[in-house]
Amino acid sequence: MISRRTLLRGAGAGALVVAVPVPALAAEDFTPNVFVRLDDKGRITATVPRPDTGQGVRTVVALMVAEELAVGAADVALEQAPGDTERYGPQTVSNSSSVRQLATPIRTAAATARCLLVAAAAQRWGVPVAECTARDGAVCHPRRGRLPYRALVRGAAALDPATVPVTLTPPEKWRLLGKTRGGRVDARDIVTGRTRYGIDSRPPGCLVAVVARPPWIGAVPSAVDDAAARALPGVVDVLTLTAPADGQGGVAVIARSTHQALKARDALRVTWTGGTPAADSRTWLADLHTALPAQAPIDGLQRVFEMPLLAHAPMEPMNATVHVRPDGVTVWAPTQDPGGLRTQLARQLGVPSTAVRVETTASGGAFGRRVEPDPVLEALACSRKVGAPVQVLWTRADDTRNDSYRPMSVHRLSAEIGADGMPVRRAHEVVTWPLTVLPFFNNPALIKASGDHFPYGVPGEVTVTVRPTPLRTGFWRAVYAGQFLYAEECFLSEIGTRAGRDQIALRKSLLPAGSRLHRLLDTVTGTWNGLPGNARGVACHEDYGSAIAVVVSVDPAARRVLKVHAAVDVGVALHPSGVRAQVEGGVADAVSTVLGAQITVREGRVVESSFGDYRWARIGGVPDVEVTIVPSDAPLGGLGELAYPPAAAAIASALAAGGQVTGMPFGTGVG
Repeated sequence: MISRRTLLRGAGAGALVVAVPVPALAAEDFTPNVFVRLDDKGRITATVPRPDTGQGVRTVVALMVAEELAVGAADVALEQAPGDTERYGPQTVSNSSSVRQLATPIRTAAATARCLLVAAAAQRWGVPVAECTARDGAVCHPRRGRLPYRALVRGAAALDPATVPVTLTPPEKWRLLGKTRGGRVDARDIVTGRTRYGIDSRPPGCLVAVVARPPWIGAVPSAVDDAAARALPGVVDVLTLTAPADGQGGVAVIARSTHQALKARDALRVTWTGGTPAADSRTWLADLHTALPAQAPIDGLQRVFEMPLLAHAPMEPMNATVHVRPDGVTVWAPTQDPGGLRTQLARQLGVPSTAVRVETTASGGAFGRRVEPDPVLEALACSRKVGAPVQVLWTRADDTRNDSYRPMSVHRLSAEIGADGMPVRRAHEVVTWPLTVLPFFNNPALIKASGDHFPYGVPGEVTVTVRPTPLRTGFWRAVYAGQFLYAEECFLSEIGTRAGRDQIALRKSLLPAGSRLHRLLDTVTGTWNGLPGNARGVACHEDYGSAIAVVVSVDPAARRVLKVHAAVDVGVALHPSGVRAQVEGGVADAVSTVLGAQITVREGRVVESSFGDYRWARIGGVPDVEVTIVPSDAPLGGLGELAYPPAAAAIASALAAGGQVTGMPFGTGVG
């Protein structure tokens, strides 16, 4: 039964609006958030408080509301919430948390509406509530018949919610949640072009800006000759952007069309100074090696792993549209944190948060990049200058060469090996950079907590040394865990091969019997035994309240991944199709980064500029992926970042045939 803290309020005559507190997200004085609305025409609208960056949160919200209101998912209209943490709680999409944190409040909101509608029908009929049921958008009674929701809205809104017991629909009665059928509710709109992304946001009178960015890391403009640019057709203005207030800095050209803006940017003559024009990622890698402690703490098998810089490369490059007006500011952006962005802009402009509206658009991928506000700050500066709405567009090269990259790192792993070939003690020494997006990531303990999820029963120590970062770094899918686990699992596979152990049996022997990972390894054992040849790899991961085991087979000669089977335990899979899609996405990232994708720096600049040289997997290079969802009684877990680390480790171990892996990408130099 739902707590009596559940609240209901009427939103004018003819509407029933349900609001519930969100204890997991809120402070003591949290204002109840409106999630579900029913009007007197029978329309049901659900507000989606978190952005959908491709992870499918809109679909899960629709399913949860439809389940509790006993309607179909297609009967629920969705509205994307603007940035407003006071109404909706923290809105950041991160740490695989969206569905975990929204499940209870969203379901409670919809269940509250259902129970009040049923109570209103029972009151009208003069029958016990227990004799009434909600079904197909109506309340039904075996003798009294059927009343559609639209006929009950006014009566439900007039009830005191404290007098109406509220219960969630139990899993054994679910019609939609947890079922294998059904894809994304917005799939048709996405593939037919109806979905509006940030890059589609062009309010009336909108201008377009592109930015001439530093030719080497950290450079700033010292002189700007913009005469030729201003003389071109359609050019409205040129302004110098100063970091960090105006994003990453540079020289912005504002014009009436994208083509005009790009032509004018080419005509700029900018003198750049400062920064590190001689920066080289090979030098950075050598510095990380130098920072390793002089002596490893364990005598025995020892390996060093190198991890490269990685760019996010979402399919929709960075963009933002801002309109600064005398009475306020409106932002249209594919952001991962609309509420935090609103607060930041209000503070920066010195205005109340009510004067800032952040409209959250659909996002063509994010992977951690869109939690940062730099495109919005660029558009804000441009709009303030010209007094009109301005959309800042990044080209693909802008996006690749000015990202907030996954940090480089060096890992030294040592293991004391017993007479039976099994590891009896381990050490993992890490040298890496912090995340510039959050300065407190200078803390080695925080990096360790983010990255170290070693699940096996081998005692040992993990130490982290933090070196100053020479360029922008940020969240990248799975953050530090993708690097820690890659090294650990590849090292364990080599130990197993040297000992002549079956890789799955090795891992099971180091896990508690009956544990989640033990059961998941049992699930993939049949596939493991049936994979062709000996070029096989396996890895496990437990994080975000979920667990996964991955086995793969590869063709080493062709450097091709043939088959991936992942067994995943997320507690209860509310949207199984979404679970599979998330795992498939993690596998695609793993294939890409293991087989070649990396960012390198030469003479102060990022070398890679697009998918032509930032080698992401093409459609034909993505393997057959089988996903088995293993139900459990664990609490609802997260998934967005879970599959990438073990999939990458399993692929590399398979390519090495259980032998030595030196880092990522497999078989090539880093840096």
